[in-house]
Amino acid sequence: MIERRGRFAASDAPRLGGQPGGYLGNEARFMIRNICLQDMEAVLNIWLQASIQAHRFIDAKFWHSQLDAMRNVYLPASESHIFEREGKVCGFRSLNQNVLAALFVAPEHQGTGIGAQLLADAKIRRPTLELAVYSANVPARRFYERHGFVALREQRDEHTGHLETLMRWEA
Repeated sequence: MIERRGRFAASDAPRLGGQPGGYLGNEARFMIRNICLQDMEAVLNIWLQASIQAHRFIDAKFWHSQLDAMRNVYLPASESHIFEREGKVCGFRSLNQNVLAALFVAPEHQGTGIGAQLLADAKIRRPTLELAVYSANVPARRFYERHGFVALREQRDEHTGHLETLMRWEA
């Protein structure tokens, strides 16, 4: 099992709970590690809450209807890692071959650098990454662009009918 342990650099200046002025500084210890069975409920809760928040253009009932598939199909089929800080799961990412299938951060921890740390960890593990992000989720598209992803094309998501942008990053 590969684990990354570290501290946020002072230059990262992550904000506590996404609130202005609550900087964690150098002492915010974190670990990125393989997901385990005990993490499943926390991961599913993060996925559900973040999905509902980021995708307000899709009825929340859809996300609730996908919980069993996430638990029993998607997560077991993927290589998933969590971001843990002070014993609490704050986010996760899942890879399926060279596809970044999921990258989710708990809403209360968004904007603190956790997503960037999880993405950096994925980039270490693969020379190329591809993903699909809902085109209407402009903040997520911009996040990926800031981290070197390039939009390839748009297509319709087969589950929701909404447009999604296919993106790629290469080392």
